[in-house]
Amino acid sequence: METRTRSIVKAISWQLIGLVTMTLLAFLATGNWGSAGGLALGAAGTGFVCFILHERLWAHIRWGRN
Repeated sequence: METRTRSIVKAISWQLIGLVTMTLLAFLATGNWGSAGGLALGAAGTGFVCFILHERLWAHIRWGRN
């Protein structure tokens, strides 16, 4: 089982990648950096929480472990 700190660091690094990607995609869709940043931050915040919950849930499931 991994520590909560490891789960959080993994979530942060993944969300940084997602934040950059989402900002670029949202800019292409809107043509506005402010709107793109707002959309990306909203998606990153939601994704961050969902990722941590998902990781912590799976940490308690024994299925598929050796």
